[in-house]
Amino acid sequence: MNALADLQVKIFADGAEKEGILKLYANPMIRGLTTNPTLMRKAGISDYESFAREVLETVTEKPISLEVFSDELPEMRRQALKISRWQGNVYVKIPITNTQRESTTMLIHDLVREGVKVNVTALLTLDQVQSVSRALLPDLPAVVSLFCGRIADTGRDPILVVKESLKILQSLPLTELLWASCREILNIHHADQSGAHIITVGHEILAKAISQWGKDLTDLSLETVEMFYRDALAAGYQL
Repeated sequence: MNALADLQVKIFADGAEKEGILKLYANPMIRGLTTNPTLMRKAGISDYESFAREVLETVTEKPISLEVFSDELPEMRRQALKISRWQGNVYVKIPITNTQRESTTMLIHDLVREGVKVNVTALLTLDQVQSVSRALLPDLPAVVSLFCGRIADTGRDPILVVKESLKILQSLPLTELLWASCREILNIHHADQSGAHIITVGHEILAKAISQWGKDLTDLSLETVEMFYRDALAAGYQL
């Protein structure tokens, strides 16, 4: 098994805890960072811009994706333009649709032609990938985030969707396909084997992956037995 650092897929850290973001940014194995409003709310962040600007004081080189949070397309555009101006390594996350099922592809089309690097998020279908591909430009970097974990939750194989999506995006050399909603460490291997360019991994799963990836299974078996034994002793079980 290849070491994590030797995989073809780029690992991006997905989270909103400032300490974790800065620690992972310093790790050369982590190639970029992402966050979203749900993660920020869970982390107790109340001031979006202050949090983002504090993070960007340190995160100056690796790409980082920050998401708009309006449900209205004109306001999405305003937010996207503002966020994109914060720093050159910022990608603006735009959801593929708003809550009213209004497509954002025309907004994406306009934003990229104003030089905004977008990360189009919450895609689950090939039709969505196809519509986004028509809005992007071959000479401007972009990210297309396919929510593979959510696809798998429905019983469908996300690897097949990734491979077909890569075919759709092949005329866009600077657009990268991102495996989103990672559920377990094995998904990193899945993303690598599927040909995805990037996988976003939550901080907790990343910590586990860094400590466990490629570990000797015999040693891990012994550690498991030792855990059972310690817990039985601590509980004072008797028969």
